[in-house]
Amino acid sequence: MTNRIDQIDLTKSLNRDESDRRLAAAQHRLTQLRLFSAGLLEPHVVGPGLLVVFEGFDAAGKGGAIRRLTMSIDPRHVRVVPVSAPTPEELRHHFLWRFEGDVPGRGEMTVYDRSWYGRLLVERVDGLIGRDVVERSAREIVEFERMLVNDGVTIVKFWLHISDKEQLARFNDRASNPLKRWKLTNDDWHNREQRAQYLKALTYMVDATDHEHAHWDLVAAENKHYARTFVLETLVDRWVRDLKRRGLAVPAARDGDYLG
Repeated sequence: MTNRIDQIDLTKSLNRDESDRRLAAAQHRLTQLRLFSAGLLEPHVVGPGLLVVFEGFDAAGKGGAIRRLTMSIDPRHVRVVPVSAPTPEELRHHFLWRFEGDVPGRGEMTVYDRSWYGRLLVERVDGLIGRDVVERSAREIVEFERMLVNDGVTIVKFWLHISDKEQLARFNDRASNPLKRWKLTNDDWHNREQRAQYLKALTYMVDATDHEHAHWDLVAAENKHYARTFVLETLVDRWVRDLKRRGLAVPAARDGDYLG
């Protein structure tokens, strides 16, 4: 089993000016691609649905990355789904059941702030499921994603990674700031104590569920400017690549836009 997690270079960084410039270029391109895929640039052309998954350690910056991703897109053209613990009703069904209603149809876009990968992370680490169920669930996730891709969905998956030291600094910052304190919960501290177990589960998750048309992009998120820029530019790259793979004539980028 490879360990791509250990190979993430957390020293990568960008200054704010460079990040702002590149973010603006990527946001313009994202807006263009979103309008194109929704059939609003060429009414006779509707692209595949776009499904973006965000996972990462607590305080790794998922929320900030999602805001930069969606801020240039009309709210009517993107759905952001925050995922928390399953309800009693959801627990009565297969673990993937609760996600199906938000899967984007053709021309739609959904961003998951956490996802079905909680099955291989939280549920595994907290001992809610055993090894046999973990392995079966990983296979079912891969088949679920393949089914969606084959039926016309583009899937892009991000893991935002920070060090133990940086996470503690961000936790302490939240704890001392009245406007951020709501972001910090007892569950966050509990999860932090289990970092070693999460790293083991994460390594397995990435290896077991990285597949041809739904790869994991591992984001060095120690520097927020770098992480946000990497996420948007990578999303453009993967989106353009999948549109072309499906035989669609992707519109040319405008002057100053990120090309993808």
